[in-house]
Amino acid sequence: MSDEPEATGGQQVGNRFKPGQSGNPAGRPKGARNKLGEAFLEALHDDFAKHGVEAIERTREEKPDQYLKVVASLLPKEFKIETVSELTDEQLDARIRQLASLIEVGVGAPAGGGEAPQGSATAH
Repeated sequence: MSDEPEATGGQQVGNRFKPGQSGNPAGRPKGARNKLGEAFLEALHDDFAKHGVEAIERTREEKPDQYLKVVASLLPKEFKIETVSELTDEQLDARIRQLASLIEVGVGAPAGGGEAPQGSATAH
């Protein structure tokens, strides 16, 4: 038995369309491809609205590796890195304060001291 399609009336059965001819000349209906995606995102949105915070907390506690994987996937792939030598002391100080405020940590060490504020726990 041969793997080649049989010829009938000068045409091959296995090749219905001529090159460049579509089986659906009218094309895909507008929005057909997006309906499933939109329905999925709507269902995901509704579920997250109901259970999102609890799911995040549970994942952080029970599966920290998966939690960190999600966090890492949200970070940009590239960071702009400035060389410290390009910054003046004042610019560097301003940048440190800016970064500290972004992570909600006050830069509260006394000037010239470098010691921890009183009452804070330090490991020795």
